[in-house]
Amino acid sequence: MPQLDINGKTVAVETDLDRSLLSLLRDDLDLTGSKYGCGEGQCGACTVLIDEKSARSCITPVRAALGKKITTIEGLEKSGRLHPLQEAFLETEALQCGYCTSGMIMSGISLLRKNPNPPREEILRQMEGNVCRCGDYLRIVAALEKAARAIKEARK
Repeated sequence: MPQLDINGKTVAVETDLDRSLLSLLRDDLDLTGSKYGCGEGQCGACTVLIDEKSARSCITPVRAALGKKITTIEGLEKSGRLHPLQEAFLETEALQCGYCTSGMIMSGISLLRKNPNPPREEILRQMEGNVCRCGDYLRIVAALEKAARAIKEARK
């Protein structure tokens, strides 16, 4: 039986390996933070991290995730504490309906892990593929900038 590393835990899965990772996460493993948006990898609502890089789980077959580290929004909390970007989203009120939020956060975390102090232009480029139906982009960018500052302060 195939096994996946999801949020730091090894999970045995009995599924069609050509099935989308998103459907496995949501339907079989009850990890519903990643959302089904467009189903074509264009909106970013389904974004997860695969080996620390953002990936659209709606177009990623389970087969492509075998042997890799998968992180969903549910896997960010550590010892009862939210990730600094999750905190920043709350503090800047960077969410309205919340549908895009997990995908935005996962794309943002991918960026912050590559560059913990990205300039605004890099933030905008990274977040380009994530769609917010409510148009809350200014607060989303502000949340990423705030989280970058918080991460920098925590490292001092």
